[in-house]
Amino acid sequence: MLRLWRAVPAALSGARGRAGAAGARRGAEVLLSAAGGGIAEILMNRPHARNSLGKVFVNELFSALEQLRFDEEVRVVVFKSEVKGVFCAGADLKERAKMDDAEVGEFVRRLRNLMDEIAALPVPTIAAIDGHALGGGLELALACDLRVAASSAKMGLIETTRGLLPGAGGTQRLPRCVGIGLAKELIFTGRQIDGEQAFSMGLVNHSVPQNSEGDAAYQRALTLAKEILPQAPFAVKMGKLAINKGMEVDIASGMAIEGMCYAQNIPTKDRQEGMAAFREKRPPRFTGK
Repeated sequence: MLRLWRAVPAALSGARGRAGAAGARRGAEVLLSAAGGGIAEILMNRPHARNSLGKVFVNELFSALEQLRFDEEVRVVVFKSEVKGVFCAGADLKERAKMDDAEVGEFVRRLRNLMDEIAALPVPTIAAIDGHALGGGLELALACDLRVAASSAKMGLIETTRGLLPGAGGTQRLPRCVGIGLAKELIFTGRQIDGEQAFSMGLVNHSVPQNSEGDAAYQRALTLAKEILPQAPFAVKMGKLAINKGMEVDIASGMAIEGMCYAQNIPTKDRQEGMAAFREKRPPRFTGK
């Protein structure tokens, strides 16, 4: 059952939605919240460090993903910042400076695993980018299926400006998103772009003007999530799996993957319900079974 969650200290049994969020925010850097109807929100709340990817923050993200992976009520996950003006500022360089070379290598490997875990969630994921998404913050957004950005948001894989290179999937996911040539240009220059530029190059699905509350991208992400909700949950999961796995292989192998995913959907009750609803000229009532 989806519930509001405090990442490291303890679960808050019985809490629902945002009702108990204020009390939880003090201790946790990542929170889980139910937005209703099967939408889960991962709320990033590390204001003193602009949601940078520190050890505690990363551990709590892993724990949130573990809870969501086995929650059958969850149909869409939205990643949202609770810190105004920033989505995720990337690496915690103050924390990183205290690590030796071996510790840096191990931590970056863990970051790469985190992004893979986000990408591997079986349900659709949406990044709501209402502020800066830089370095590892953009890599986190790239690991999501869909991205919505405020037109004023700033995005970029800026690692080369710090003597680094993207190490949490950026060199692989960005070219798959915008193409090899453009990805190389953005990584080589460390350039930052706004939401409108990101939309024009296909980096985000939607760009919206920022509102006075500073959550325009989140509001658009919720609208998008609600558009996904009525669709057959298992069919959506199989569609995501077929696309993700098919993109890694040649098209003939991809067709075989699609066929295997389709075969898993054939015996479902939702497929039968979809056919019955079509015949009876009524909206389908999908259950995910």
